[in-house]
Amino acid sequence: MSDIEKPNGRLFDLDLLRAIVTVADCGSFTTAASRLHSTQSTISQKIRRLEDMAGHRLLERGNRDVLPTDAGETLLGYARRLLALHDEMAEALSGATVVLTVRIGVPDDFAAGRTTEQLAAFNRRYPQVKLEVTSGLSRDLSASYDRGELDLVLLKQRQNSREALVCWPERTCWVDSARNPCINLDPLPIVTFPPRGVYRDEMISALESVGRRWHISFTSSSLTSLQSAIADGMGIGLLPLRAVTAEHRVLPKNTVLPSVDAFEVALLHRPVADPMVKALARVLSQVLAQETAG
Repeated sequence: MSDIEKPNGRLFDLDLLRAIVTVADCGSFTTAASRLHSTQSTISQKIRRLEDMAGHRLLERGNRDVLPTDAGETLLGYARRLLALHDEMAEALSGATVVLTVRIGVPDDFAAGRTTEQLAAFNRRYPQVKLEVTSGLSRDLSASYDRGELDLVLLKQRQNSREALVCWPERTCWVDSARNPCINLDPLPIVTFPPRGVYRDEMISALESVGRRWHISFTSSSLTSLQSAIADGMGIGLLPLRAVTAEHRVLPKNTVLPSVDAFEVALLHRPVADPMVKALARVLSQVLAQETAG
């Protein structure tokens, strides 16, 4: 079957579900249309049809990003599972050798470099295992894991806030622009993740503990955007050391800004996880031990 029937008799077409999942993953109708080899107007029409069928607004269209509503988050959870089952069935019927799909969630600053190198190496070693990697904010990855949408997840969290397989301290630092420093401005502009995003509350608490006046000058859920905003002189920010670039200046520890050492990197999977999930967790543990060493 390619559709799922609602109690009122209407059908959720997989083509519509794939459209909203792609928009949510890309955060943009334009990018989603390009990925689906379609037009922006066609994708918009599909989302409107889906919203009419669901009886709820599913996406909030902002100036920069497209974000799911609460109803949209619920629908996306089911949509991803249905699409995964559909693709798995298609692979099985086509004679593909994939026998297991492992869904992995990682924060943006781990979604490149050694992490992806080791994921690719694992895939070459076990070609029967299909890896589906999702990157994003830890709060969203945690919610997806709790809904059963991810099998293995790497999270940034406040220390000892959630039991995990293994945890490593997250080394963070205050970062300013190398070309256009902001540290002496009053009030101090800060660059940060959205509300409930990692580091945000701790940044504000640290600044207020030393009586420093501040204002939020730039907010984004994208680590890359935050890195660029800091480099271009929009404000200072708190970043993991691995995310510091040559365009940044790490503020020395003897500045008036207190150190923030409240975070850890945690790796989670369920106790009943497939042996391949556990094997991949061991691989990621080795990578993370090196990434967080210091």
